[in-house]
Amino acid sequence: MYKILANDGIHPTGKKMLEEAGFEVHTDHIPMDDIGNHLNNYDGIIVRSATKVRKELIDACPNLKVIARAGVGMDNIDVDYARSIGRHVVNTPAASSRSVAELVFGHFISLSRGLHKSNREMPTKGNTEFKSLKKSYSKGSELKGKTLGVVGLGRIGCEAIKIAVGMEMNIVAHDPFVDKKSLAINILGEQINVEIVSEPMSKVLTSADFMTLHVPNLGKPLIDADAFNQMKDGVILVNAARGGVVDEEALLSALSSGKVGACGLDVFVNEPTPDARLLSAEGISLSPHIGASTVDAQENIGIELANQFKAILG
Repeated sequence: MYKILANDGIHPTGKKMLEEAGFEVHTDHIPMDDIGNHLNNYDGIIVRSATKVRKELIDACPNLKVIARAGVGMDNIDVDYARSIGRHVVNTPAASSRSVAELVFGHFISLSRGLHKSNREMPTKGNTEFKSLKKSYSKGSELKGKTLGVVGLGRIGCEAIKIAVGMEMNIVAHDPFVDKKSLAINILGEQINVEIVSEPMSKVLTSADFMTLHVPNLGKPLIDADAFNQMKDGVILVNAARGGVVDEEALLSALSSGKVGACGLDVFVNEPTPDARLLSAEGISLSPHIGASTVDAQENIGIELANQFKAILG
């Protein structure tokens, strides 16, 4: 019987699928400073972002056959090294794409209508300054007819585009590894096909009224001071990709100057202790890295992981 350590948890549906297939699944979390003493007793490990699977740990656990990331990014795993010595490394790129894309639009709508601020002010001023609040929050804008800039045409970027098409937005996108993408979108039971052409990054920066980023951490910010300078004044930006994709110092400056009208952040450079200036900055809508954290996505992740383990070890 194969033994799997779901060190950062797994949805009950995925756990049940694995157990019905004959796997023994342990979900008790083992701290990083102790995991090396136990992991060699397992054939596979499932991690999220908290558990790091680095070369030293891999070398110390020759019985480990499969390393699985319950999510998309695998920054916390030495993927190339593990694969070079014959270990299977898998993730779940499709399972949470819609949840992340919907969170992006949650931030867009909140920022475009000022909900991120009015939700804080109504409890304290709503019964004494209702009319003044009504006036101050009556200058929002619709997303319909606006241009959405999408950087990264992977699964999440494409899900964002599908939502934007349904909201009648214009689309401009950039991906250095993709020339064009054909998307099948279901609207009221009818399937429409939309072709998205990858444009130069400069066109996205100068055209977008709203911008969303869906790229890995490249080791340096993709959106830096120069990129902000190319954007439209008052652009609304959301980063639900990775902390570090946006230069946070440059973002604070762009917010202060008005170049960026508002920003939604789900990810931060110094998680789990983000820069306090970002948390209190004017014009920011915040969430604590919950893009993939819906009940639906977590169940889908569990199912996808179970199917991958069965395919590899079953």
